[in-house]
Amino acid sequence: MKKITPDTYLKWYKDMSFWRKFEERCRYLYFNQNISGFLHLYSGQEALPAGITYVMNLKTDNMITGYRCHILALAMGIDPKQVMAELYGKKTGTSSGLGGSMHIFSKRYRFYGGYGIVGGQIPLGAGIAFADKYFNRKAVTVTFLGDGAIWQGALHETFNMSMLLKLPVVYICENNKYAMGTSVTKSSCIQNIFQIGFSYDMPAKSLDGTSPLKIAKEVEKAIKRAKNGKGPSFLEILTYRFRGHSMSDPESYRKREEVIEKKRYDTILKIKNKILEQQLITKKFLTALDLELIKKIDECVVFAEISESPHKNTMYNVVYSQNKYPFLK
Repeated sequence: MKKITPDTYLKWYKDMSFWRKFEERCRYLYFNQNISGFLHLYSGQEALPAGITYVMNLKTDNMITGYRCHILALAMGIDPKQVMAELYGKKTGTSSGLGGSMHIFSKRYRFYGGYGIVGGQIPLGAGIAFADKYFNRKAVTVTFLGDGAIWQGALHETFNMSMLLKLPVVYICENNKYAMGTSVTKSSCIQNIFQIGFSYDMPAKSLDGTSPLKIAKEVEKAIKRAKNGKGPSFLEILTYRFRGHSMSDPESYRKREEVIEKKRYDTILKIKNKILEQQLITKKFLTALDLELIKKIDECVVFAEISESPHKNTMYNVVYSQNKYPFLK
């Protein structure tokens, strides 16, 4: 793995802080009706993309996930202005304003969604990995899924096929403990989700989701295994989301005190304390950095607001390849 230096921790702190602030602004914009439709926030889970993308080859490797996708898209390198424009439904967005919050997509950055169907991205991730293997490309596909997707039939069929074909894919379960709003303890007969991988003779492990370093170390092992032709791995990363499932979630299934307690272990707070304790930077520098990040987000909002909305015919030019689409009228 690339050497972990003070600059690594500074980058992790800067990236995760930006991602958190970006989505908090999105939350405000949603309440202000600038963003409509669905909005699923990632707050609390930022250590996953920080650690995972650190060991990925962002020039060749792929990623696909479910509908909680804004931050993963940013971690893969997509311009935050384009992400914000997509949330606004503007034609400068990643999907020309046609996808919205749940469908951030970029072929250039090998980020294949933002997929709205629960568990639907799992076989797609395997398909992308199959293409890489077929064409002898030295690449891996990191496929995210939530704890609410583990009992979808698509997962089990895909796990079986992935092992049979030794596909270069790493499956990441973001276990934030509640799926849409039902605790894993009430919805799953297996509390240790990673053990599902053993049913398919797939290497599997459970990880601390608050440490980018621990995540990076284990994901790198899985990536090397995949690229060496030994097939997939399944990693359950234990995390926690500080916001509800979506903006329409009243969060009646958990107590406020529980969320407050979990925030004590916030990955951003842990990294911040570490860099201050080691005197890598000063509090004054952190304050200046926060202002810099806020300014960057302001620029994203302005870009989205001044961008044009897509023409109604855009969907036929972008989505449909037929020159004479029969339902155009």
